[in-house]
Amino acid sequence: MGVAVFYLEDLSGAELTLDGAEGRHAAVVRRIGPGERIRLTDGLGAWVEGPVVGASKAGLTVAVDERGSVAAADPRVVVVQALPKGERAELAVEMLTEVGADVIVPWNAERSQFRANPERVEKTLTKWRAWAFEASKQSRRSWFAEVAPLASTADVAERLARAALPVVLHEEATTPLASLQVPPAGDIVLVIGPEGGIAPTELKAFDVEPVRLGDTVLRTSTAGVAAAAALLARSRWI
Repeated sequence: MGVAVFYLEDLSGAELTLDGAEGRHAAVVRRIGPGERIRLTDGLGAWVEGPVVGASKAGLTVAVDERGSVAAADPRVVVVQALPKGERAELAVEMLTEVGADVIVPWNAERSQFRANPERVEKTLTKWRAWAFEASKQSRRSWFAEVAPLASTADVAERLARAALPVVLHEEATTPLASLQVPPAGDIVLVIGPEGGIAPTELKAFDVEPVRLGDTVLRTSTAGVAAAAALLARSRWI
């Protein structure tokens, strides 16, 4: 079992204090105490490790005895996830983060049935970012998954046009995902439609030949992680 990971923006110094919400969670909820080893990361690749030398309800003090950094992933996996309903949104964000997606783009697709008023958009993004933040720590990532602003269909089309590999999943496609050549660098942009499927007007706007994942139809909350894993197995996981 690896050491627990917590977020700390500033990692400079030989002894660090983890306080605030992160520190209270570590000390009170996780009950981490003196002598236990933890890792702190800034979520942007840098990390430090060391034993806890002090603990209180306010947080922890860590004596740093090891530090390092992880290079940014290449190719990057950018998953455009149509807004699912209810708990399926949390499931999708958590699994995509755990499998290694670098950027998650919530997409207000035609069949998402999402009213994009400012208050609801802000509330949705806050939830998605909190889920990605916690899942990044749980999966012990040094680079935390980024949740981008809510995207329109036009925004998604622009991402696909700039991608090193644009991938649009569609259940009626005849080209298999496995036939695609995975690039060594750049962005792999993977589009996952809503439960009702990607609308014809959206497919036209994307101007990308869609592909199928397999013989079965997955829910929107699981299709992304399955497709991302298939692509990662042929690139960064080798």
